[in-house]
Amino acid sequence: MNQLFNLKGKVAIVTGGAGSLGNAIAVGLAKQGADVVVCGRTASKLDQVAAEVVKTGSQALAVVCDVTDENSVAALVEKTLQKFSHIDILVNAAGINIRSTPEAFTLADWKKVMEFNAMGTFLCCQTVGKQMIKQKSGKIINVSSIRGRFAAPAGGAAYCPSKGAVDSLTRALAIEWARYNIYVNAIAPALIHTELTQAVIDNKELAKTVLSRIPLNRFGLPEDLLGPVILLASEASNYMTGQILYVDGGSSSG
Repeated sequence: MNQLFNLKGKVAIVTGGAGSLGNAIAVGLAKQGADVVVCGRTASKLDQVAAEVVKTGSQALAVVCDVTDENSVAALVEKTLQKFSHIDILVNAAGINIRSTPEAFTLADWKKVMEFNAMGTFLCCQTVGKQMIKQKSGKIINVSSIRGRFAAPAGGAAYCPSKGAVDSLTRALAIEWARYNIYVNAIAPALIHTELTQAVIDNKELAKTVLSRIPLNRFGLPEDLLGPVILLASEASNYMTGQILYVDGGSSSG
């Protein structure tokens, strides 16, 4: 059973590696034996995550990358292949949110959320996917959200459709790339306590509304995503593709 979840010899790219989710996922994959490439926009934070990965005994590479820029993502893949020669796992954990009422949303802010969350995920999938097609193998895990299916109580006029696009992209790529032995799945968390969601948690009234919709009666933690990610990155999920796996404290159940 342990061998099913063993990632020894695998190389994983984790986008958004400087954030709370990406950090936890990168270190979690490393603890299962994977060598990890962390990418994001802040070099100093990435170096800290890479150092944590190395402490587990795995190799690490930190790469500054803008997931919305073709050349930047291409450079990420090139640097990964130069060091490791193959890419087995991609975790798209990079994401942003700008909260506003629908009537007050500026088009620039709406586009920014859509481009980063939806287009950025596509671009990373596409670029890494080309290498996985050559290898005829790969595991892609997109970090979506319960908000891709269920509306947020406030402020989600950009975030919700951006994650809905991630869900649809996940299913489309799973069908298109199954013939190359590439598995494409997503995890869809409820609210996870990170710097991205701190504003919601600090808003007592909004936090109470969100929490009332979570049967387990607590907000998630980045560590709550590790099991599902390792499942989808490992041989244990070799008959799963095109799935949106809800990690939401029971929110999607009713």
